[in-house]
Amino acid sequence: MSLHVGVIGVGRIGVFHAETLAGLGDVAQVTVADVDPGRAREVASRLGVGVLEAPEALLASGIDAVVVAAPTPAHAPLLELAAAAGLPVFCEKPVALELDVLDDVSAVVERASILVQVGFQRRFDAGYRAARAAVTAGSLGELLVLRAATHDPVPPAEDYIAHSGGIFRDLHIHDFDAIRYVTGEEIVEVYADGAVRETPWFADHGDVDSAVAVLRLSGGALGVVTGTRRDPLGYDVRLELFGVTDSIAVGVDHRSPIRSVEPGAAPPADGYRNFVERFGAAYRQELDDFVTAVASGPPSPCTLADARAALCVALAAERSRAERRPVAVEEVAGATSVAERESR
Repeated sequence: MSLHVGVIGVGRIGVFHAETLAGLGDVAQVTVADVDPGRAREVASRLGVGVLEAPEALLASGIDAVVVAAPTPAHAPLLELAAAAGLPVFCEKPVALELDVLDDVSAVVERASILVQVGFQRRFDAGYRAARAAVTAGSLGELLVLRAATHDPVPPAEDYIAHSGGIFRDLHIHDFDAIRYVTGEEIVEVYADGAVRETPWFADHGDVDSAVAVLRLSGGALGVVTGTRRDPLGYDVRLELFGVTDSIAVGVDHRSPIRSVEPGAAPPADGYRNFVERFGAAYRQELDDFVTAVASGPPSPCTLADARAALCVALAAERSRAERRPVAVEEVAGATSVAERESR
């Protein structure tokens, strides 16, 4: 089956997705659209793909599936339009910044019975998949603790931060999803804090540029998550798991952006410069898996329920930072979703 796939939003990740789709064997045609028609035309000309003047026109054009890579506030409305058109959707994270919005769109998607895959790309990275396989096989024995880190090389633009939802919903939501994915456990409690250490204007938006969170997992293991918006050596994403029989790490290689000061230690090679460079293969794999799911019918490898679980942890972390106390994720997640209310 050869598919015609649309891409809505041609910013940095949207362009990367369009280029990836154009190279997949099961994709016969790619068409892009953006709220800026001029930018859409420029990207389409550069990539040699089709273009339509507006996202709504693309959804009504007879495409087989759509990739939503527009800014976050547009995700839920575009998902609802795609559901009305009966189209499978790949949607970048976060689907929404608030639970009620996510629950509303989840109810629409459930009624339409469409496939939705959420763009948590670490699930498609070879290292994270190997870690999940090791945990599932029991090779670590009982899990004791884990450490996760996401450190940006430079802060995003201030306009982006102003609408990002904060460091836990924007940056660490990836860590929260990856921890759930690798361990197969839920995060049940969070104790988080943050500070503005390097970029003063983060405070103007109620955000922080450095953060930590202590997690308790449903199986009893503990976790520590750290994040910064600046790392002079590059883009640093790691996950380390320590069990009673083995200890393993994801994201530790010759390009890991951290310098050992032990005598005789070799200096690091050039660190990863950005998320596309670090996770390029994972971004390609997630779209390949999406196309396969659309064409052949496997279930979504990352569902709206997964998106909700990660968002709940992020919201619990924000509440913990604000109130300076541990917060049970159930405090946030316990509200009955719209879909559940409508099913009664």
